[in-house]
Amino acid sequence: MTNKEKFLTEHNKLSPLALQATIRLLSRFEIDKPALCKKGNWSIEKSRRPFIMWLTSLKPKEIKIINNGDSQKYEKLTQSKQK
Repeated sequence: MTNKEKFLTEHNKLSPLALQATIRLLSRFEIDKPALCKKGNWSIEKSRRPFIMWLTSLKPKEIKIINNGDSQKYEKLTQSKQK
């Protein structure tokens, strides 16, 4: 079992610059995909690939909003995508 900070360090070591993550991105992923991070388990083997898939599905604008900590703006943006 790995915690979020260890996962972040390991993921960023293995990733090119374009796929580097932040704690805010991991926290948003945890909200969007709770089944993959149950009880704070951030297994690099189980969570990294789904995280990369999720991360690459985001637009640069969404990443910027998440990294700025504006969860309300992100929620509005994702709701408008679903309509």
